[in-house]
Amino acid sequence: MGRVAAPYAVRGWVKIQTFTENLDSLLDYPVWQLRHDGQWRNYSVREAKPHGHYLVAWLAGVGDRTTAAALCGSEVAVARAERPPAGKDEYYWDDLIGLTVVNLAGDTLGQVSGLLETGAQDVMQVTGERERLIPFVAPIVHAVDQAHGRILVDWERDY
Repeated sequence: MGRVAAPYAVRGWVKIQTFTENLDSLLDYPVWQLRHDGQWRNYSVREAKPHGHYLVAWLAGVGDRTTAAALCGSEVAVARAERPPAGKDEYYWDDLIGLTVVNLAGDTLGQVSGLLETGAQDVMQVTGERERLIPFVAPIVHAVDQAHGRILVDWERDY
């Protein structure tokens, strides 16, 4: 749902770049999971608030700038059980990663390896014989079938 971008001030606060639709969505969760050096660890949120285009947060166990700086680059997540269910035709990005992308001709283009927020629309990074960037918008994405692990797109093999 975000990443630790930088330490903030000197008392152990961190600046969080969010990947959520609403900047303050992470504020709904009292415990965040941070992945640092390949390990996930839970952190209770002592205090957090919006600050410009970021959140700033003070996490339990992080009491100084040095400790906060060591968390830079860490991914921020919340437990799946804590998140509300996605609405109709809405998806959590982590539910899309790994799905196979197939075009209308039946060609497999690869698997979703990531998503990018570009401002205009979200874009799927599809890794196959080469990487493709495919807009995740209704005219191109015809169907998302999570049960069968595939996304049907109107996208030619040579695009």
